[in-house]
Amino acid sequence: MSMPDRKTAEVRRLLEGGPHPVVPVELAARAAELGLRMLHRRRVVRRTLWLLLAVAVIAFLVWASTAQPWVAPPSTVTPPVEGL
Repeated sequence: MSMPDRKTAEVRRLLEGGPHPVVPVELAARAAELGLRMLHRRRVVRRTLWLLLAVAVIAFLVWASTAQPWVAPPSTVTPPVEGL
């Protein structure tokens, strides 16, 4: 018997078996409540990460505008004097 056939046979055996387990009445309400909490938490985390990204971009732009890293630093060595 191959793997899919064995799995199918096992699922059929479980479904056709004895009585089904008793499910608590409040299970659906608890699952919906948990889902809403998870959704809210993910939304808060996503918004926080977007806010941190925006702050990092703004901080980089402020630093780049004040430090101007694309400009060559002034030379500290004087050129040799010629013609004396």
